[in-house]
Amino acid sequence: MFKFIYKKRFLFVLLFILFLLIFSSNVSANIFNGNPEIVDKLNSAFEKVESWMLKLATPAAAVAVAVGLFMKKFSFGDEERLRIAKKLIRGSLFSYAFILVLDLILSAISSLLT
Repeated sequence: MFKFIYKKRFLFVLLFILFLLIFSSNVSANIFNGNPEIVDKLNSAFEKVESWMLKLATPAAAVAVAVGLFMKKFSFGDEERLRIAKKLIRGSLFSYAFILVLDLILSAISSLLT
């Protein structure tokens, strides 16, 4: 029983030391290299995702709100259509707000990486 615990502890210490050696070599590589390639790739990926998200979401939200307004306008007093139109408008505005918040988060992350 004690041999198993010692083997387990030895394996844990060995893996921990190995992890520290690998981590320290990566840290030293990042210190001496001013702008690593992976950071450049992450920044460009964030910028592309950000731009495409806003390019696609803005017209989609506008179309959804317009459809909801037309449904509300031409419901002719039907309660079911009014309820669906309100739900469509509210959902599209919340979705667009969520996308804007994601844009803000991606901008914050990319500014932290640079």
